[in-house]
Amino acid sequence: MGKWHQTGCVLCAQNCGLEVWIEDNRMVRVKPDKSNPRSRGYVCRKGLNIVHHQYPRDRITEPLKRTGGGFEPISWDRAIDEITAKMKDLVKTHGPRSLAYMGASAQGGHMEGTFGLSMLRAMGSQYFYNSAAQEFSSSWWLFGRMLGKQYNVAIPDENSADMLVGWGWNGMESHQMPRAPIVLKEFSKKPEKLLVIIDPRKSETARIANIHLPVRPGTDALLIKAMIAVILENQWENKSYIAEHLHGWETVRPWFESFDIRAALRVCELDHDQVVELCRLMTTRRWCMHPDLGIYMGRNSVMNSYMMNILASICGVFCVPGGNVIPGMAAPMGFHADETDPKIWKTVVTQMPPACAGAFPPAVMPEEILNDHPNRLRAVYVSACNPLRSYPDTQAYEAAFSALDLLVVNDIVLSETARLAHYVLPCRTYYESWDSTFFPWTFPKIFFQVRRPIVSPPEQCLEASQIFTRMADKLGLIPDIPDAVYEAARQDRFSFGAALMEWAATVPESFAAMPFILAKTIGREWDSAALTGLWGMLMTAPKPFRENAARVGFEPGMDQGDRIFQALLDSPQGIWIGETDRDENFKAVKTLSGKIELLVPELAADAKALDAETEARDLELPEEFPLILNAGRHTRYNINTLIRGQEWNKGRRVCTVSINPADALEIGLVDGESVRVNTQAGSEVGEIEVSDQVRKGTVLIPHGFGLICGDTVYGLNVNNLTQTTHRDLLGTPMHRFVPCRLEPV
Repeated sequence: MGKWHQTGCVLCAQNCGLEVWIEDNRMVRVKPDKSNPRSRGYVCRKGLNIVHHQYPRDRITEPLKRTGGGFEPISWDRAIDEITAKMKDLVKTHGPRSLAYMGASAQGGHMEGTFGLSMLRAMGSQYFYNSAAQEFSSSWWLFGRMLGKQYNVAIPDENSADMLVGWGWNGMESHQMPRAPIVLKEFSKKPEKLLVIIDPRKSETARIANIHLPVRPGTDALLIKAMIAVILENQWENKSYIAEHLHGWETVRPWFESFDIRAALRVCELDHDQVVELCRLMTTRRWCMHPDLGIYMGRNSVMNSYMMNILASICGVFCVPGGNVIPGMAAPMGFHADETDPKIWKTVVTQMPPACAGAFPPAVMPEEILNDHPNRLRAVYVSACNPLRSYPDTQAYEAAFSALDLLVVNDIVLSETARLAHYVLPCRTYYESWDSTFFPWTFPKIFFQVRRPIVSPPEQCLEASQIFTRMADKLGLIPDIPDAVYEAARQDRFSFGAALMEWAATVPESFAAMPFILAKTIGREWDSAALTGLWGMLMTAPKPFRENAARVGFEPGMDQGDRIFQALLDSPQGIWIGETDRDENFKAVKTLSGKIELLVPELAADAKALDAETEARDLELPEEFPLILNAGRHTRYNINTLIRGQEWNKGRRVCTVSINPADALEIGLVDGESVRVNTQAGSEVGEIEVSDQVRKGTVLIPHGFGLICGDTVYGLNVNNLTQTTHRDLLGTPMHRFVPCRLEPV
């Protein structure tokens, strides 16, 4: 007999609720979970195809060691012994800067981050890399400067807004907010609402928008500066909000005075009157903004975000209902790392700070490996991500990883990255383990869901958190735990907690190792390290979290965290675990002034100098590469590298080189034929798709392909066309503006 099990999708950050039919320990069918309070019965076609993620053809089920002839299976004890011995030796010989951890990036599981980071720090290293830093370093660094903490990511409060401005975002295809297609259609169709999309092309989202500004690729920062100038010229700025909540405005304001608005808009290739009307709406409507990778990974990416934040500030958008708000969180997405603190490391060669809530940008890692510096990276521990298909410049990564003294990969498959590893360790999938994510996409309530195992794992597969615990134990990072604590772990949670704290109070070093201690004790009883990490987090939650939890009915008390934990276990569909005070959002701003800081000194000179003449000159493309490649198109047919085979897309054109009909005619290309794409980084061959949805002069290629599955390679790898050095000052690769050339094959 089969049974429906409630769980969540692990293929994107929305983690929509799913129900999965299990028969004979196998996932068979999937449907939306209508009882999930966040997704409310919505799920996209990706989630409905989650079975293809769960059962990849290249699944690994035992530890592997690379030898001269390929990989050989080895025991867990041997794998742990050899890896930890090499780690100890490298740190002893070359120091802790030789070691990096790249992980906690998965769209389905964040609990490993506690364990991976605890091991990294205990070894003395700060070099933590993850995927968020690939996309959001510039944006989060600015939030740190302007709102006080890098993890203070101001999300759109679309439920209370009457105008939604999407910038460089194709939400109908890529989501990035709960129930995105439903929300976008509501803004588009309801008379009292407006959907505004600013995007170079007529994307799926732009097609339903009430207002679409087809901005010229690469001119977003110039456009926003012009919009700020329009608002000031017409005295439309929110003067009372500026006086009460902004600091530094008098220093910043002169940048926009006497600015040549019309010249700027000519460079942006936009209609002056349409832009002015949008500026008027921004100063009279209750609106929120939703930027995405077109801004974050576009040309002038840091300046894009900076200008956008200034625009939102003078319109009075931050920290107000219907604007962009600092959400409540089950736990912050990382930690604040102020690079002005001498205790915070920078990378040795590229001098990059951990700008993305403590994480370093992956684009610089190859350079940090391929150099002669005595403190260069020599060992990288990769967990649940695939740098050779997810990060820029695959060839640079291949050379760098091949040069490492030690590369260890935790994964469920023999991925492209794992094929270069010295050791590959088999993980449980997210449907074979306890796990969750901490994406803060709701306001004012705080949603959380604990995904439980709904199918049994292969015998030798472990949670990544369990693997890190074994590593920590062998590295000697866990103090000796008395029998009384192990005995208490077999009893109820309160008896265990009391015994644990009584012992830990006498062993100061136990607190730094607490995730591993929980995993070794009560985690053995639960067969999960990740679940113990969650319990420990809830039991020691800070005061703001406890106050938010009380607002949804979890009364204060010493047992509040345990009651929330039990409620999560009892509610596989997820629950609201807290609610912020929506009228006190400014209290979340943690700057020294207590206000939004408009002046970011490192960007002041460039912001002031930004003008039409300079941009027109800098936008000229080299004769060798006359087109602009958008390297990483979001569609409903790609999911990073989380589904390996393409059976779920059978019969669809999913990895094409899309161009405008005029460009196809000029170059002599026909829909369906092969084309070679050339960039400064290299070349790839793909299938041409001619579409009037593509702006003239641009090329669109989706990410997440070039996957090696058995003897088959699915699609072209767009990261062969990007360079690690084509990045902004904080290491964010400019994937949305890559000069390229097309040639018939």
